[in-house]
Amino acid sequence: MKAISLSMLLFVILCVQAQEADTSIIRGHLQSIIETEKPRNHLNVDVLDQVAEYIYQEFSKYADTSYYQTYIVDGKKYKNVICVFGSQNDQTIVVGAHYDVCEEQDGADDNASGVVGLLELARLLKSKELSHRIEIVAYTLEEPPHFRTENMGSYVHAKSMIENDVTIYGMVCLEMIGYFDTNRGSQEYPVRPLALIYGKKGDYITLVRKFRKGKFTRKFSGEYKRTKRIKTKKFTGPANLPGVDFSDHLNYWKYGISAVMITDTAFYRNKNYHQMTDTIETLDLNRMSKVINALAESINSIQ
Repeated sequence: MKAISLSMLLFVILCVQAQEADTSIIRGHLQSIIETEKPRNHLNVDVLDQVAEYIYQEFSKYADTSYYQTYIVDGKKYKNVICVFGSQNDQTIVVGAHYDVCEEQDGADDNASGVVGLLELARLLKSKELSHRIEIVAYTLEEPPHFRTENMGSYVHAKSMIENDVTIYGMVCLEMIGYFDTNRGSQEYPVRPLALIYGKKGDYITLVRKFRKGKFTRKFSGEYKRTKRIKTKKFTGPANLPGVDFSDHLNYWKYGISAVMITDTAFYRNKNYHQMTDTIETLDLNRMSKVINALAESINSIQ
């Protein structure tokens, strides 16, 4: 057997130390989540179970523990998929994304992209020394007709955390993190003057917070921007501004938990939102990987 040169050994060590989100892994996860016989909506419980099982198996490769949180809606069993890192720590940071879709579509950006963010985060957190307990949750039933009801997987999860007296530092919601457009005029806003502040190109990721956002959201947002991994803009507004609470973080806000949404701004940029055209081919996997790298760095460093 040939001896490994010192330069090759150093290269291997550096690669291991610099473990990052991988676009080939990202594409593989997207395909596994999307390429099902039927759409993964609330009517197709068997497909939701299939996707949940895939998520569970991936979580189990990396986490301290992985499990299902099951509940019944209209006589049918639905599942959140949960994994935990840093079990020995007292304060919990929740990172979540929903895996169901609205009606009949691939839902590549909405929200397979967010779920893949969870899967890659789990891989990147393996064997890390963490200062917080990290609970990663893939939610079911975020989309209509269950949106804003107690049937949402995130409502079930948030409520259970409170009932079990879990000390929650904060929550991060991944909601559509894969669509970017560098063309001028590609970015819209709920209020037109915002374009003067944030620009007209959809080439950035957004950290969405509400007024009185809380300590965790403030510190996490600062850490995220400091990574300089990807062009990032912070948006703080009233929770009732259209789009600000359009995902799973809204249920943590209901319980007074500091929560932030990481998003490509959904329908304010991506016109494939809730359409059959929301496919893998429309996503920017390179930028998406940078979103995930910034997330992993922030979770590792936040105090």
